Amino acid sequence: MSTDAEFADARRIPPIPPQPPRRPAPAASPEPAGDPHTAVLRRVPAEPSAPGTPPVPPRPTAPPPAPPGAQPPAAGAPLPPRPARAPGPAVPPQPAARPDAFRDTAAFHLAHSQDLWSGPGAPSRPGEPDSVPPQAAAGSAPPGPASARRPQPPWSPASPPVQGGAPGGLPPRPSASRPGARALAAAACLVLGVGLIGGAAAGSWLTDEAAGATPDAAATFAKGRDVWHNTPVDALFPRTVNGFGGGPGGADRTWSRIAVAPDSGCTGAYDPKLADALARAGCLRLLRATYVDATRSSVITVGAQITKADQAGMMALNTRFSTRSLGTRTDLMPLPYAARDTPAEDFGRAQRASWTVRVLTDVPVVVYAVSGFADGRTFAEPQPAEAATKPGATTAPAESGLGHDAKDLADRIGKDFRTAAGSPPQATEASS
Repeated sequence: MSTDAEFADARRIPPIPPQPPRRPAPAASPEPAGDPHTAVLRRVPAEPSAPGTPPVPPRPTAPPPAPPGAQPPAAGAPLPPRPARAPGPAVPPQPAARPDAFRDTAAFHLAHSQDLWSGPGAPSRPGEPDSVPPQAAAGSAPPGPASARRPQPPWSPASPPVQGGAPGGLPPRPSASRPGARALAAAACLVLGVGLIGGAAAGSWLTDEAAGATPDAAATFAKGRDVWHNTPVDALFPRTVNGFGGGPGGADRTWSRIAVAPDSGCTGAYDPKLADALARAGCLRLLRATYVDATRSSVITVGAQITKADQAGMMALNTRFSTRSLGTRTDLMPLPYAARDTPAEDFGRAQRASWTVRVLTDVPVVVYAVSGFADGRTFAEPQPAEAATKPGATTAPAESGLGHDAKDLADRIGKDFRTAAGSPPQATEASS
């Protein structure tokens, strides 16, 4: 195997300068043990001799002492010859040391810097164990035991753990011996619960007070004027009306709605004399519906006229109907609503058997009802509902229950209008 030195030109190699005389080495001063990564020039130790070569003893500077009893040589006498040394192994000549001038070159530092980074004294990377302890710098104290040495920090030291913290850097849990936060939370919950209970009790008390208080009569009257378009038709004219004890002799009655007329004005809805009697109150809207009883033998039309009068006007109209008996005159009977394709299809003026007219004073409404037979039979002498419902009445409207149908349905529809307006229950007015 050849090397580059065998092919080098010996004539171009400059001669090695002679070794300068050695100077006495100054007193060794301890060098600071710096970071092995800093560029500090250190003294390079002498190269060791070849293995197996005995060390050369130093040359004595003083002559050996004379044996006892020997006379010192006279002045000017020749010195005795030195005794011949026994032949030993040949000592190879010590290679000349390189001058210190070559140690300041860049090639010298590059050749010797590898030991600083990857040699035994190189620091270990974070996470790798230090298999070989770093060598102490020249002039420093020898390393002590491993337990006495200070551990070297890693290159990227981590932040110290929080005292008393949980593993993994998590914040410590609050100690169970500190009941301050729990006590405050419990107190807040208690106060909130008491406040909610107190608020509910106060609201219930206020609601009971408001429910038990008498509503304002003016507000109820004003609200009753708008129920015709603010209330569903099924609330004003229910599909089924149960009259418990409303028939002759206290018999139960049931009526079913078979037709509802579109809301309209009052023109052509009454006979001329009844229209003149109700004209003083004015007509805002007229609502009508027709019912049939459970036997489908009698039909009843119920109407509700929303007036334009105020409370005083409704009181005056009620008084006029009561004092002049306008509700019992046969020439003031209301007209029925005969819907096609229903049992009331043949219900006309000649089929009217009983009727009633109610002028309400707490809401601006006039309620009426008129009844007759579903087979279209006529009546020459109709009878008012108040007369047909008296005990002992033997007329056809009384015995057939047509008077009870008109009276009970008028009472029920008037009650529904009052309920929609928020008026308290009242006693049923007598027929006007």
